Amino acid sequence: MSKVAVVYWSGTGNTETMAAAVADGIKENGGEATLLTAAEFDASMMDLFDAVAFGCPSMGVEELEESEFAPMFAACESKLSGKRIALFGSYGWGDGEWMRNWEQTCKEDGALLVCDFVICNEAPDDDAVAACKALGAALSCQTAA
Repeated sequence: MSKVAVVYWSGTGNTETMAAAVADGIKENGGEATLLTAAEFDASMMDLFDAVAFGCPSMGVEELEESEFAPMFAACESKLSGKRIALFGSYGWGDGEWMRNWEQTCKEDGALLVCDFVICNEAPDDDAVAACKALGAALSCQTAA
């Protein structure tokens, strides 16, 4: 059984809803999902999981949340090489630049992105929830031994 961490930060609940859907997708595909906030996760935990789904909304000028999520993620970057990951998050403005930049950072760090990122504008609708479940299923499937 694959062990997948779903690590997120959410200010309004939108990204939290997405994280729960990612976890559901993992579980529905036979994986073990551990849902953690950015404050509950650190780089030392990366090796405990076969894969990690990171979720963060766009903040400021299309960037990761900077008080909890960005420092946690920066600390995890040295552990991304060869690690299966997926990215998701919500936004209220812009065009998804924060996610494209984040994806590029992960690629440069050597992460193995198992599928396209999932983003949604404001609260996730049924399509976004379904995409998050598919993201979780892909992570679970990709990590199964």
